Amino acid sequence: MVEPPVAGTEAETWLGSLDRQRATFAWKCSGLDAAGLNSTVGASTMTLGGLLKHLALVEDQYFTVRLRGGDYPAVWESYDGDGWEWSSAADDSPEELRALWDGAVARSRAAVAAALEEGGVDQLTRWKSESGVQPSLRRVLADVLEEYARHVGHADLIREGVDGLVGEDPPST
Repeated sequence: MVEPPVAGTEAETWLGSLDRQRATFAWKCSGLDAAGLNSTVGASTMTLGGLLKHLALVEDQYFTVRLRGGDYPAVWESYDGDGWEWSSAADDSPEELRALWDGAVARSRAAVAAALEEGGVDQLTRWKSESGVQPSLRRVLADVLEEYARHVGHADLIREGVDGLVGEDPPST
């Protein structure tokens, strides 16, 4: 089980909490074929495959583009906004979706590590909103952690509907 430190620094606590959510999300999406990743629950059209692609986009948007001021990686050249990642995920294989998410997480970890080498969580992003607001790394971490927490809840429900898998934390390895 991935746990944030009990008495770590602020950055270690944010990153530990985010990694716990990432690990739980990865577990909820693990071991499924295309049919499992494309399953829905109830009236929702949300799928685990769509969540994988959406959270990969969120990782790159917040850490590569906003925090570091870079461009979207080439994997997003087909992105046209308006929920594209949700609907296009059905066209991707489970391996492609997992590799897309894994790659985005790896880029995010590298971006955050580089940012932390330059300063703490108080530092401002290189991106500014249209209104001129420039969030801190702390705010970016809070926003991405919130995004994961919400979607891990969705993943819980979807995965339970697929094959009955339940639980808060991935099994210890």
